Amino acid sequence: MKPVSRRKFLTFSALTLAGSSLPVRPLCAFTKTQGKTGSDNIAGKPFKNDAPEHLWKWSREADYSITLPGNAVICGICPHGCVLEDGDRSICRSRVNINGNLHTLAYGNPCSVNTDPIEKKPLFHFKPASKALSIASTGCNFRCLNCQNWQISQVKPEDVRFYDLFPEQVIIKAVDVKADSIAYTYSEATTYYEYMIDTAQLAKKKGISNLWISNGYINPEPLSALCEVIDAANINLKSFDNRTYQKLNGGNLDPVLNTLKTLHKKKVHFEITTLVVPGYVDDEKMIKKMCQWIIHNLGPDHPMHFLRFFPQYKLDRLYPTPISVLTNLRKIAIDTGIRYVYVGNVPDHEGNHTFCHQCGKMLIERKGYHIPTCNIEKNKCRFCSTLIPGQWI
Repeated sequence: MKPVSRRKFLTFSALTLAGSSLPVRPLCAFTKTQGKTGSDNIAGKPFKNDAPEHLWKWSREADYSITLPGNAVICGICPHGCVLEDGDRSICRSRVNINGNLHTLAYGNPCSVNTDPIEKKPLFHFKPASKALSIASTGCNFRCLNCQNWQISQVKPEDVRFYDLFPEQVIIKAVDVKADSIAYTYSEATTYYEYMIDTAQLAKKKGISNLWISNGYINPEPLSALCEVIDAANINLKSFDNRTYQKLNGGNLDPVLNTLKTLHKKKVHFEITTLVVPGYVDDEKMIKKMCQWIIHNLGPDHPMHFLRFFPQYKLDRLYPTPISVLTNLRKIAIDTGIRYVYVGNVPDHEGNHTFCHQCGKMLIERKGYHIPTCNIEKNKCRFCSTLIPGQWI
């Protein structure tokens, strides 16, 4: 990384922060106002003087960074655009500035390694009934009050037990467990971007699919590179209101919408998940507006999942999402024109199954993560021969 002039820094800032609500400012102003777009914004801040004293073998120089005068660096992976002085740690806790160079501490050290049914991601229109090797390192660029994996997403890589599993070993593990895919999941995969993309490139060569399970809060350039190696994604669209993103998640809406549009343009298979948090994400007008945006910008064929919320983490005093609310939001989405809308975390709900958008007959029956019935043949409905969007095996 080479030092740059103030003009080049401002240009870089404009590019990396495209789509966020943060204006471009000189370095001195940016570091004082970063993330302050609302009084109830819970966005994280870089951790001052929190870098480890020495790098370890699970670290490497980070991608998409630039050196600033005075040994400061800016991280270009996500729209937060963390400006780190020497010794600082990023909002996601996984990146540090050591002697004017940005390093990732999350490389080859996943804290979670499991074999999952692909339906758990959730991905319902991509290789159903297949297995995915799921890996995760620590870290997240959000601070969601309703986080389901805060034990690993809100901690440092050094603070957890982890596996010694570099990219080549991940591929061996996937072959051993007969996984059709590798899922980068659980925490926020964007925070261990280098580990993910190096592993994905090797998997691609072996014919193993790559699944990106993400909040979608990533900058355009690293996303474009990622699109070359991922085969499917599930993007968690937290809400369709920027203030809600700020007070519930600590981010902004526009960069996530840009991610969805990019995936659509690049023809990457993706599905959208929205966790329906009572009092935050259950407004019918907002959901209808969100579905209208999806139809206008992405079309009707990307599957939509509405998940039931259960109290945990910092929202443990809320009540679970009423099933009637989920049923109604599903109806709103279908009436708006989205063809495949699912309800998650509610066993035996009609929204667990896949129905042909043309003839209405059941194509895939789901019992939990099991599929006792599949009526899709050669990507078409067995009953009316309508092409069903997705990748079916």
